Amino acid sequence: MSDIQELARRYLASWNERAPARRRALIEELWTDDARYVDPIVAAEGRDAIDAAVATAQQQFPGLVYRAAGHVDGHHHAARLAWELGPVDGPPVIIGLAVLVAEQSRLCRVYGFLD
Repeated sequence: MSDIQELARRYLASWNERAPARRRALIEELWTDDARYVDPIVAAEGRDAIDAAVATAQQQFPGLVYRAAGHVDGHHHAARLAWELGPVDGPPVIIGLAVLVAEQSRLCRVYGFLD
């Protein structure tokens, strides 16, 4: 993976993008055709399902933003991203971890965990 920091930044940007068309464009650029996202709440296969999962999370947590919580660590084609969700200038209300798996600089799998 050439730049795990950039991949993680783009991943979080897609979760924070509120405009449906712009969010979809980010997802199209970021994820492979056979992408899969899994966390304790949702399993999404394909870009349509991932987009729907992100939109649902945004509806559940209006006004909150996702941000990295520390350094992104990676090796080979995988990265570990600690993240938090909270108000722009406030403490997190949710924290978690995402394991990002890349294929040719695009996400093919993400496994999410909630703390």
